Parts: sequence; C-alpha cells; structure tokens
Amino acid sequence: MLYNARNGSVRVGDSEMDYVSFGYGSQNLVMLPGLGDGLSTVKGTALVFALMYRRFAKAFTAYVFSRKNPLPEGYSTRDMARDQAQAMALLGIPKADVIGISQGGMIAQYLAIDHPDRVDRLVLASTCASPNETLQEAVGAWIEMAKRGDYRGLMIDTAEKSYSRARLKTYRLLYPFIGRMGKPKSFQRFLVQAASCLRHDAYDELGKIAGPALVIGGNLDRIVGAAAAPAIAERIAHSELFLYPGLGHAAYEEAKDFNERVLRFLAR
Repeated sequence: MLYNARNGSVRVGDSEMDYVSFGYGSQNLVMLPGLGDGLSTVKGTALVFALMYRRFAKAFTAYVFSRKNPLPEGYSTRDMARDQAQAMALLGIPKADVIGISQGGMIAQYLAIDHPDRVDRLVLASTCASPNETLQEAVGAWIEMAKRGDYRGLMIDTAEKSYSRARLKTYRLLYPFIGRMGKPKSFQRFLVQAASCLRHDAYDELGKIAGPALVIGGNLDRIVGAAAAPAIAERIAHSELFLYPGLGHAAYEEAKDFNERVLRFLAR
C-alpha cells in the first residue's frame, strides 16, 4: 500500500487498541491524537494518516494509536499512558519519538514521566498540563452536549473554538451538513475521555521529563488557553517553545510549516 500504510490492532488487557502505521524509516515515531478519538478511532484510516504525514515516511516508521476500546469509567490520562507503553512493548517498539496533540499531549506527558525508557524526543502540541479555566469551560460544554446526544452542536462548537477566523469562513459553509454523518452509536467513550482531560494534572511532575521536548501551539488557543504551552515549556528543562501568532488550537492543522518544524526538531 502507498507509503507502507497499514491498519492494525493490539490486545491490551481485556481491550483492543486500534492503530495505524506507515513509513519506511528506521526510527520509530508514535503519534497520539486528541479528544476526537473518543468519537471515532483511527481504525481503517492508515492511508489518510500516511498522506497527511507523508513527509515523515522516509525517516520514520510511524504509529498512530487510538485509546483502547472499551474504556472503563474513571480511566485517566495516566492510565492511558500506561496502556500506551504496554502496546508499544507488545508491538516491539522499544523506544520512539512521540508526538502528542491536545489530549494526546496529556497522555504523552505521562508516557515521558512514567515510562522514560519508551520516549526519546517529545513533541507536545496544543495541549496543557493541568485543567485550567479555559479547558474546563470548553470541555465541560462538550460533555453536556454529548450527554444530550447533540453531535451537531458538539462538532460546530469544536470547530468554532479550534480554527482561525480565516479558516472558519470556509468551515461555516459546511455547518448545514454537519451532524448527518459520523455520529457515534454511543457517546460513552467520548465522555470517559473528556472527563480524563478535566482531571489531568501533570504540571508538578513535568520536571521529571529529561529528554528534549518541543512545545508548540497557537497564541489564540480557546480550548487549552494561550498560556498552557509556555507553562509546560518552563517546567521541562530541555524544551523549546513555539507559538503560532494568530492561530488557535488547530495550529497543528492550519500552520503550513507545522510538519516541517516538527521534522527539523526530530532531526536534531
């Protein structure tokens, strides 16, 4: 398949964890996506990710992991990191560079804190280390929408809080069609993951991260807040910080040089 893209799953305890892989490189790269994973896992999307991150395919063999399924009540971001480390061991991934985006960045923090032998270089994008007021307001609203089964409202509010004004001009044209496809049969998985975001608090332990880290985000982030990335960077000894001016939570998607910036960091 194109870019060696493959779909797979691994048994973690009594659950299955979906993942996709792509690339031909000798270096391992683990990518952990955000809270959207609670609505739809990466199952069957290997080619999509391979095309989206094709610039990584030459240097890396990349793995994009979902959280396991089903999720128990009270499942925390620290629990997710523990299971992520187990999945890596089962797949024969001794160590990897790790990119965590949004909630994936929360998991990546604990992966580097609790399982440092599994993490080489770390990229934390559009994420936070503790449940600040901005995060509580945004995720709290999504939880209420999910409890009501309001998938359309959830998708629109996520877009409004994630994208820049320029991108929203295009996205708003799609709003009449949002909600007609993609609605999950149950919001239980999303609710468990959303609750874990509101309990995530790794701030006091970030100093345990010894390896190099790139902390990256947008200075107009309306989900984790503009101060979240600087707060993380100041706690990690060997870190560098970059904020995209004029972009919000979806800076990792909107910034044209995001992948190149990450690749330059990982190449050093």
